[in-house]
Amino acid sequence: MHLVNFLAIEVVGMNPFRRAVEARDEQALADLLAEDVVFTSPVAFRPYEGRAITAAILRGVMRVFEDFTYTREFSGPDGSDHALVFTATVGGRQIQGCDFLHFDEDGRIDDLTVMVRPLSAAQALAEAMGAQFERISREAAGR
Repeated sequence: MHLVNFLAIEVVGMNPFRRAVEARDEQALADLLAEDVVFTSPVAFRPYEGRAITAAILRGVMRVFEDFTYTREFSGPDGSDHALVFTATVGGRQIQGCDFLHFDEDGRIDDLTVMVRPLSAAQALAEAMGAQFERISREAAGR
């Protein structure tokens, strides 16, 4: 019985972004994003700004990542900063990465930065996401 209670507490206390990603809940992910969220990609030079494009990119990532698993989670002392370490496969390459999140005072993500390694996996990710980008652009524009 104590184990069941502990697991329930862990799930309730889990980072909401992590919970949404692991559930593959696209709407919950979009709802967590601030209107003015800034997304910094591991494979694009300039950050993307806004909920629509960021949500569309996250949907694209969910389409290209296989065997996605969060392996570690870190939180800042005030609870507004989080780092989520993950592993996945993309284009046959093992990838390791980290999502860095900042939550605003309303509990929405206003800054999301993703870093990945090794270089060969980052290149596979860039290629896979490049193939998705026409669809991502249409989704962000509401088409």
